[in-house]
Amino acid sequence: MVKRQFKSFNLQDFEHSSGPLRKQKAQELDQICQNSGFLLLSGHGVPLKIIRSQWDAVSTFFAGNIETKEKVAIPYSGYPYGWIGPKQEALAASKGKKTPPDLKESFNGGPLVIPEGIKDLNAYEFCYQPTLWPEIKDFKIAWEAYYLEMERLARRLMSAFAEALGLDIEFFSPFISNPISALRALFYSATSSSKEVGQQRAGAHTDYGSLTILLPQPGTTGLQIFNKRRWIPVPAKENCFVINIGDLMALWTSNRWVSTLHRVVAVPNQPARQSLAYFHQPDWDAVISPIKDSDKTNAVISGPYLMEKFKSTNIDN
Repeated sequence: MVKRQFKSFNLQDFEHSSGPLRKQKAQELDQICQNSGFLLLSGHGVPLKIIRSQWDAVSTFFAGNIETKEKVAIPYSGYPYGWIGPKQEALAASKGKKTPPDLKESFNGGPLVIPEGIKDLNAYEFCYQPTLWPEIKDFKIAWEAYYLEMERLARRLMSAFAEALGLDIEFFSPFISNPISALRALFYSATSSSKEVGQQRAGAHTDYGSLTILLPQPGTTGLQIFNKRRWIPVPAKENCFVINIGDLMALWTSNRWVSTLHRVVAVPNQPARQSLAYFHQPDWDAVISPIKDSDKTNAVISGPYLMEKFKSTNIDN
């Protein structure tokens, strides 16, 4: 089942191919994004040393005491970067569904550079606030190195996506010159023998941006996608990222590509689980509308759109 539902895509093989083989690989990528919107990415080129350093850093943070975490807790609901403690979000709310809060905690960081010329004060409030760094040796160094690798990988993927859609490989570049992407380290604590009705580690939702680059701990379980009217487990393989299409990419492609509903399921007596999720989001003021449709009535502005989505998931709202 897993092999049939989850296709793999080797990015380096695609980038190094040419002629009919490259066209074939682009068509395969197009089909994956149409059918499930999820894929396992190999050949990504992210140095293993950087991945290991990031795992070490976030594992140390989540294993720390509550006092260490509270020093970098978000100061108010809606502050974007820092520690968000357990039961502070309910992702299913972004789809209009009321559920108990999700069984997770997270550490969050945003863009490493503030671009010049930003005029919308909401952009500073929502995207360019300082990240509240924990006092852990080399944590910030590891985090920023990993973020930069994700930024590079996302650009390569967006070029591959353009080619898969039959567009110029630089089509998306004007929309992502200063992306407002966020990196989240997620920790799902071990579950007990019971939970509230309808409660999950992460409630059913779609991701909001162009694409997500997820690195789950190898061999862990719990992530599921809703495909062909059933929930299907997503494999967590060594040295592979899980890539999924977000809502803005679905909008760009007039829903040719699917932003698939997914969740992290909670069942009794699960072991703890960690993951790293990089949410790639176009520039704050990028106007996203269907590529092949002259009707712009469905257009959204990237930053304000994202801000409203996140507001809907805060428990305090």
